[in-house]
Amino acid sequence: METITYEVSEGIGHLTLNRPEVLNSINMKMIAEVRSAVAGFAADDNARVLLVTGNGRGFCAGADLSANVAGDDDMSRGERVAHGMDIGFNPMVRELSEVTKPVVTAVNGMTAGGGVGLALAGDIVVAARSAKFVQVFGPRLALIPDMGCTWFTPHLVGRARARALALLGNKLPAETAAEWGLIYECVDDEKLMETVMGYASQLAAGPTNAFAEIKKALDIAEHNTLAQQLDYERDTQGKLGDHPNFAEGVVSFLKKKEPEFVAG
Repeated sequence: METITYEVSEGIGHLTLNRPEVLNSINMKMIAEVRSAVAGFAADDNARVLLVTGNGRGFCAGADLSANVAGDDDMSRGERVAHGMDIGFNPMVRELSEVTKPVVTAVNGMTAGGGVGLALAGDIVVAARSAKFVQVFGPRLALIPDMGCTWFTPHLVGRARARALALLGNKLPAETAAEWGLIYECVDDEKLMETVMGYASQLAAGPTNAFAEIKKALDIAEHNTLAQQLDYERDTQGKLGDHPNFAEGVVSFLKKKEPEFVAG
């Protein structure tokens, strides 16, 4: 792979954006390689959690604009941008966010534009204290935020803050992002990888079948009434209760020992 690295070790899939010379900005080659890695991770029973980070001094600077401003086809500039989103950027975010296994994102520096959406597609997002999130679309590019930013941000921080971040394009420090609930945690730079590896290792030892159902339950809760969600919880618990992992969990709990869950 040319633009990312990907390997599996001790149940953890390590996906690293690897274009540090351009702050890991996203081109079509990177999209193809990320999608391939995510598909491989999803299909690999030995990989139980995905850890996503960036190489160098930043997580991701968003789309590589140098690859989108010109072309030798008959498309207008806007048509080319929309086409790139349709065949590449949007499927990448969708596939990452829809993985049934846990995804941990380690934001190791500046993340801008669509890089914000890519980071927030993870289930657990941890950022280094020096990291910043900035949505440059409106004030700098005369575009709307994309790669899911208009969905993730208001759902996580509310209407008022989401609008201000998008309209002003101000840099949001990682510490404030954690306080607002945009991300899970802000840690000192030197503790970032230690922290996310701890979470990843914990998740890798967990019941992947239950984690998949947890992600699904939390997603559909946004559209359900309380009564509907209670019924969904009942039905899901009935299904999970018949899985060997539940029996293992009960026995381990009663014996006060760590459970040994199976994948799948």
